Amino acid sequence: MSVKFAKWQSSKKRPLKNNAQTEILYKLGLEAYSTRKLDLASVLNISTWILENKQPQELKDLPNAFLSRLWLLSEDARSTCCQPQLDPLNGDGKPPEEKLSSSEDNSQNAINPLDLVTSVFISADTFLQQEITVRMMQSKFAVPLVLPNADPDKPSQFLLWPSRGVVGQWRAHFLDTIGRVQDGNLASTPMPIISCIKLGHCSLSKSQVLNYVLNGPKSSNNTFIHKGMDGGQVPRRLSNGLVEIGWYLPTGDTDRDIFPTPFVISNLRGDASNHERCLELLCHASSAVMIFCGDLREKEKHLLLSCKDMASKLILIDVSGTEGEENTNMGCDGQTLRECLGLPEGSVLPGSTLSEQELAKNLCEILKSWVPDYLTPVTLEALATLALDMGLIMDEGPVCQKAMATAEEVLKGLDEGSVEFQQKQLPLQGHLCSKLAELEKEESKHRISGKEIEPQLLKEKKELLAELTKYKMTPAMKSFTNALFTKDKMEMTYFLAWLKLKLYLIQSEKLNILQESQPEKTEHLRTLKSEADNNKQSVCTDSTSEEGTEVKPETNGKNTTECTESTPDLSCSVKQQLHRKDSFEHFEPKTHTLGTEHFFREMGLIFEHTYMSEGKNVLLWPKLAADLLLHGVPLELMDGDALNIPMSWLGGVFAEIKRCLRQEQLKTRVLTVLGGHHARNAAVLAGLFGVKLPERCKRGNRGVYVEVLSLPDCLREELECDSLLLIHVEGLGLVSGEIKTDTMVHDNMMATVALGLSDVLLLNISPHAGDEFEMSTVMVNALIRSKVCGAFPICQILIQDEGMNSVLQASQLRRVCKILQTEDKGNTNNDHALNTSSTIYVKGPWPNSCVSELVDKQHSNDVLKLKERLFGALKRSTTKSETSDFIARLSDVWEAVKNDSFSISLQNNVALVFSLLCTEFSKWEECLLEHMETWLIEATKKIIATKAFDAAAQNVLLTELKKEVLEEVKSEVNKLNSKTESYLMTEETLKSNSETFWPILKSYTDNLQERVIEEIMQIKLETIIESYCSFSQINKFEASLKEEQEFKLLALVETSKSTNMLLQDHELEEEFEIVFKKLLSSFDFRPSERDDISSTVTNVLRQNLISRGLQKHMEKLDAFGQNQTSSFQVSDEYFGYRSRLKHMFEDNNKQQRLEAQKVANKIIEECNQFSTNKCSLAADFSESYIIELLEIVERGLKEKSLNTRSAFEVDLKIYLCNAACQDFQKLHDRFAKDRELLTYISETKNKYAAEFIYQFRKRDQCQRMAQAFISMVIKPAVLEHINQPLGMQIAKDIQYKSQQYQSPHAFHQWILEDLIKEDCFESFVGYLLSYEDFRLKKIQETVVAHLSDTTSLGKLKQPKLGEIVGKIAAAVSQTTAATSEGLSDTKPLLDRICLILERDANIDVKKESLNGPLFSITTEWDRFAKCLMESLATLRLELGQEFNQNVDVLEVLVELPVQPKDPLLQVVRGCDKRCPLCKAPCEEEKLDHEVHSSLLHRPKGMLPYDFCSPSHLSCSEINDDAYGESMTCKNLHLEDPNWNNVSDDLSSQKANHYWRYVLVRFNEKFAAAFKQELATIPEDWRKITKEEALDSLNKVFGRKECN
Repeated sequence: MSVKFAKWQSSKKRPLKNNAQTEILYKLGLEAYSTRKLDLASVLNISTWILENKQPQELKDLPNAFLSRLWLLSEDARSTCCQPQLDPLNGDGKPPEEKLSSSEDNSQNAINPLDLVTSVFISADTFLQQEITVRMMQSKFAVPLVLPNADPDKPSQFLLWPSRGVVGQWRAHFLDTIGRVQDGNLASTPMPIISCIKLGHCSLSKSQVLNYVLNGPKSSNNTFIHKGMDGGQVPRRLSNGLVEIGWYLPTGDTDRDIFPTPFVISNLRGDASNHERCLELLCHASSAVMIFCGDLREKEKHLLLSCKDMASKLILIDVSGTEGEENTNMGCDGQTLRECLGLPEGSVLPGSTLSEQELAKNLCEILKSWVPDYLTPVTLEALATLALDMGLIMDEGPVCQKAMATAEEVLKGLDEGSVEFQQKQLPLQGHLCSKLAELEKEESKHRISGKEIEPQLLKEKKELLAELTKYKMTPAMKSFTNALFTKDKMEMTYFLAWLKLKLYLIQSEKLNILQESQPEKTEHLRTLKSEADNNKQSVCTDSTSEEGTEVKPETNGKNTTECTESTPDLSCSVKQQLHRKDSFEHFEPKTHTLGTEHFFREMGLIFEHTYMSEGKNVLLWPKLAADLLLHGVPLELMDGDALNIPMSWLGGVFAEIKRCLRQEQLKTRVLTVLGGHHARNAAVLAGLFGVKLPERCKRGNRGVYVEVLSLPDCLREELECDSLLLIHVEGLGLVSGEIKTDTMVHDNMMATVALGLSDVLLLNISPHAGDEFEMSTVMVNALIRSKVCGAFPICQILIQDEGMNSVLQASQLRRVCKILQTEDKGNTNNDHALNTSSTIYVKGPWPNSCVSELVDKQHSNDVLKLKERLFGALKRSTTKSETSDFIARLSDVWEAVKNDSFSISLQNNVALVFSLLCTEFSKWEECLLEHMETWLIEATKKIIATKAFDAAAQNVLLTELKKEVLEEVKSEVNKLNSKTESYLMTEETLKSNSETFWPILKSYTDNLQERVIEEIMQIKLETIIESYCSFSQINKFEASLKEEQEFKLLALVETSKSTNMLLQDHELEEEFEIVFKKLLSSFDFRPSERDDISSTVTNVLRQNLISRGLQKHMEKLDAFGQNQTSSFQVSDEYFGYRSRLKHMFEDNNKQQRLEAQKVANKIIEECNQFSTNKCSLAADFSESYIIELLEIVERGLKEKSLNTRSAFEVDLKIYLCNAACQDFQKLHDRFAKDRELLTYISETKNKYAAEFIYQFRKRDQCQRMAQAFISMVIKPAVLEHINQPLGMQIAKDIQYKSQQYQSPHAFHQWILEDLIKEDCFESFVGYLLSYEDFRLKKIQETVVAHLSDTTSLGKLKQPKLGEIVGKIAAAVSQTTAATSEGLSDTKPLLDRICLILERDANIDVKKESLNGPLFSITTEWDRFAKCLMESLATLRLELGQEFNQNVDVLEVLVELPVQPKDPLLQVVRGCDKRCPLCKAPCEEEKLDHEVHSSLLHRPKGMLPYDFCSPSHLSCSEINDDAYGESMTCKNLHLEDPNWNNVSDDLSSQKANHYWRYVLVRFNEKFAAAFKQELATIPEDWRKITKEEALDSLNKVFGRKECN
């Protein structure tokens, strides 16, 4: 609210010291609130009037953004992203180096989201903290519990009061609570507290792990801020030491819930070793403590060991950075920390080896095994006491405690029962006032009807009034009013809050007793639970709460309120009965309960009936109520239970409001929310405007309430009012014991009163299934009576559920509102007359709902959209009444309701039949509109057939069609009226009320007729004719442009041929501009009505003279606009008397006149040039032209000081403006001929220019086309044709020149010889470990070496190049011979060339490039063929030179379709089998051989053991030599029967000289490479020489060849 008490806070704090914490507050602009706390009223000024989610531009905008987004329950409320405004001309206007430095500064000035939240909490008072906490918990955000002090030298503060406002609902998974919705507040509900702390450095995101624990690994909810969020990486400077809490609430759905019972999870920010007091508090109070242990120092170790005595259960998460070494080994006396702390198995988790999701899963499993049996519940109240003992500051001080004691004093005796308490302490709300209200209604009815009032009635009334005069104020009301009159406003606020809490606390016990009195329901639900456990096939529906109510918490006694639902329908499945969608609906009480509104109601009744006898103090109550009303405490307008309005009380309150606001003419707007008792009307207003209205919270109370909002200055002008009154009706459709007819009368009276006061009405459709019919009935009845009274508001419809029932109800109400809506014909801006009511869907929950409800991601955007629509409706509303008129209006409405002076009685329920009539009427209206659309189609055909282009023909046609449409619409409307009359006569209820309904419907049909006629005549018909004429004009203009372009193109082509110069695009654009301007100036646009601009010029000139203080010359403007025949001449009258007298004797004032004339001529010349320049622009006249011209005159007169009178300046300006007006009128007339056509032509100018350039290019660029064809189509085909066989040819050349590529044996022998000659250990290892890769590498090296010769590739490519170029030339010649002379389309001819090449020359040509517009032109083929041949010759020359140049062999190989190594590999490949023992390759060359053999088996020491030793052969099976190092592979048939054994003869053994030599040569390197021991080598092996090794190869492979 914009009005605040002068001293709302009773205490101030000293300014903060300069430190890092203070710096954060300063950056956020919160430094002022260190001494003066931010209160709720200031925040509502931010959130109430916001209509868009603006992005903050700097850090100081973040607190406002946080609060405004939070009040909208936006998921990005904690975001710290700023978007600074940039210079629209050049970004931010800084050079790149400055931008870079500024971006670095921005990163340094960034802030962690947790610091933002902490700063706001530090700056807020305790009541604002509570509101923030409620909304943060509802948004599934963690909230502060222990708040670090901005002054680090002072202890932290424990926040208990904010948590008292948080209410949640849940269903536990246990038999003793099955089927019951339990609710409780965060402060006083006993729940296990699971704390999470960190010791040492931790790279793992502790908070993200907690998010997964609370919400599951697949959820995107970020309850705790973590470093993976935007701004989470920024170091925290203020929030270290903060303790946050989150609340887990199960829904009762076993498939969805993670844990079976609710609990609180706390998170200590920062290293716990730096916050030992918070660590001690959490360890003592928590049921379990999760400790993330990093690299611990001695201090952390001692703290961890001390947790053994404080914490009941510990979970250690090892997140140390040392791999393979756990912190759990750093224990006591050789023990691990788990053993030292006595932790059970599984209580230490290796966090460094697990992901965050895996760690959260393990933690969930541990916690599930502990709840609920092994975790002790505790309340935050008990935790607060412990915190106080440990030295923390408590937020609930003496003022809070005093207010609590006062509230308890007020509620003394409530334990006896609500009814008894009300009878004793609030007696005026009993039968006396109710009876008096009934008697006054009867008396008023008699007076209106003219009947004589019965004496008995007067006697009863007199007796009641006499009894009321004996009233003495009760102790409860005395204490209540005394508390409200306290001077300490904080104490008063605490008192009202405590009163709500205590009322809820005491009366909730009654509800518990009521539930316990129905044990059969609990037993039945337990049976259902047992059946559900045995039947898992039932599908569980969503158990998210559809409606949550704000239940204030208690501080002692029972901590939870459990609401047993009604017995489920046995026809439903078991699980559906246990988990219905409305599972969190509150228990409907049958007992009367009290709220704070009852005490305020009693105040009003005391003032209304007994203020004369109660004394002077009661006379001050209206001022008190006015102050409270302006600060968010609502006022009851109507007692919905007694159906009474205390007019004297309300009149006094509103009179005080006028005095408080100090405005004599106080204008108001009234916005009303009307909906059923399940529709959360108060919550909707809270979500829109942040107000707190009484809500049916487990109570059966009814009433009409109002809240007053003082508008900010910016909205006062827009809404043309000073205050906004918010009205909501509570308890509609609530049955509280009376019969249903009485309930309907109650509802009709309340709804009619509320609607009669409204400027804008929000029809709130309840998401609760079952009450749609009753609420629609009440709403429609009230709407009809409002229409009859002539005060119908602007209607908006709110849907909170997309269910079929809600949509149908909204559709029905929309039809009713559409017919009842009153159109203000005098208001041209009355847009809502056509769109009578808007429907918007906003899914809950609304603010102040229970925290178990999920917030829809679109909720904030939908709320802003709804607010925007409501404010738009308020702007359109025409009521501008004073506050006193509001009371008079209320009095008139109340008199009408009290007397039932409506044509449709309050007892008469006509809503259903009228709604059905509206439905039928809508169908008839749709048929009428469809018929007129059909007529309009026929009229369009007629317009096209007539071909009326000139204005006279168009006017004749338009007049004829308007006459037709007038008759057609009247005929259809008459049919509609006939149907309506017939329908009214067939229904009895409608027939009896036809005198009321027929004028309403007739007014609507008359309005419909006028609207349809106006829409078709003035909009659709004229638009169709205008569109048709514009289309014809465009075709005419384009034809003329095409003709002009043709002449210009012929000239340009001829010039290009003669000069042999190619025009650039910008030159062609200049040539097109000449053609376009010429046509635009000469084209015959359609004439239009003349628009005189002289009035605009006169107004600009008049404002200029006023601003210059020259109002005395205004009469000269009367002659403006007359033709000026002479030039401007300077006369003597422009000079003062003294000036003329001074120069008279010198030259008769001639010199002075000449100087003035010279200045005037210079200014005139400059202005004429200015006008000429403006008229040459392709733009219409603008009044800014005159402003600039006047500035030129003033600047010219200022440059030369003249002793002239003001008349000189005025006459000169009038002369120049008159001259310019004539020039600008011509300009305006030219542009006013056909604005839309000119706009279209201007917008398509670039298209015309592109077509012009394209046509020129198509005619004159044959050479470029030929080059493109050769380079894009022919060249790729030539290269592909040359490269296709090149790979095979290279392979053949290599095979021909190199003997090793004749057979696999030759190749293998060559490789072995090359290896021993190279004498490289790495090559041997590569060969032994992967023979295939080594072989392929050798082949590739051969190919590269072969191609390294510069002449090799050229010799292969040149013949192919000459061959294919000749074939292409032949194809071009063949195509030319078959083509006739003259112009031809190049596309099919180029296709023919490609076809000839594919068919005759077997050349594959890719023709995809020919499919674009580039090659589709018309030109002289002979010329184009010549260009083709020249380009082809150039291509041959270029490729020939390229083939002879040095090239990168590897790049050439990549381009070849067939790699030369592939065919060479097929020649030398041989058999792919390898010896199963030593991996030697098979040397058999026959393709169909079945038995494999190898010439050279390898010793064991040359391969790793695990590489060559078969796992299934024992040592005895492997035949070693005497030294155990040679694998002779005698028993190969045991490993693989398809392998031959090695022969025992000496010649065969000598074959191994090769490998024995290699083993001796590299024994040490083999052992080191394979990490094994040195091979034991016989002495005779060491004698083998290199030549003997090579000789053994020749013998082995030579013997194989012989065989």
